[in-house]
Amino acid sequence: MMSESETATRPAASTGASPPPEATVAPKGLHFDHVSMVFEDGTHAVDDVTLEVKPAEFVTIVGPSGCGKSTLLRIAAGLEQNSTGRVTLPRESLGYVFQDATLLPWRTVRKNIELLAELKGMRKAQRDGLVDATIELVGLRGFEDKYPKQLSGGMRMRASLARSLVLDPQVFLFDEPFGALDEITRERLNAELLRLFQHQEFAALFITHSIAEAVFLSTKVVVMSARPGHVVSVFDVPFPYPRTHDLRYEADFAALSGEVSHALRGSHQ
Repeated sequence: MMSESETATRPAASTGASPPPEATVAPKGLHFDHVSMVFEDGTHAVDDVTLEVKPAEFVTIVGPSGCGKSTLLRIAAGLEQNSTGRVTLPRESLGYVFQDATLLPWRTVRKNIELLAELKGMRKAQRDGLVDATIELVGLRGFEDKYPKQLSGGMRMRASLARSLVLDPQVFLFDEPFGALDEITRERLNAELLRLFQHQEFAALFITHSIAEAVFLSTKVVVMSARPGHVVSVFDVPFPYPRTHDLRYEADFAALSGEVSHALRGSHQ
C-alpha cells in the first residue's frame, strides 16, 4: 500500500511481499524522482523531473510561463496526482503559501493565523501560545485584531505565511507569493522570509519569475524549459547567509543572475 508521504506510479507489489525498508522511514525534505504530469485533456505539463530539496535548503524554480512550475508544487501538496514517477516528503508537516494570501475576510489576523492549527484539533492553550509566538516572529504584533481588508498587501502575505508557520512545517512550498507586491515591499518580505528560513531551517521550494529574487533567496536555482517542463540547468548560489539588501548590487550577484538569465532565455527554445 502506498505511503501517505508519497505519490507514485509503479507496479503493484507481489502478494505477501514485505514493504521496502525505506517505506518505514519518515522522509526528510522533498524529493521528485522522474516525475511527469499529463492532464486528462492531453496537456503534457511536466516531463521527467528529478529534484531534491534537503532540510535547510532553499531551492527556487524559474522558467517560462506554463512550464509546470506550479504544477510541481500542486503535486507535492497532494492537489494533483502525477502521471508517472514518485514524490516523497513529510506530507503531515507541509506548509503552502499561494500567490494570493487566501485569508478568510470574516476572521481577524489572529483567527486566520490559528486556522490550520484549529483544523488539526490542537488544544486552545497550545494553539494560543504558538499563535502569539508566530505573530511576533512575522512582525504582526499590534495587528492581531485587524481584518484582512484593513491590512496592506505585504501584511496579508505575512499573515498567510504565519498561518503555516504555526505548524512548524519541515517542508515549505511557495507559489510566487510576492509576485503581486510592489518592489520595495517585495524586497522587504524577501529579507523577512530569509530570516524565518534561517530561524526554522525548513526545506523550501519557491516559485518566481524574478531572477534577482531567485538568486537573493536561494541556496540553489533551478531553470525549467518551456512545456513540457523539465530541468535544463541548476545553479548553486555561493553567497552565505545572512544576506543584506546590498548583495543585489555586487558584481558576483550580477554575474550569477546573468548566467541564470542566459539559461532561462535558452529554455524558451
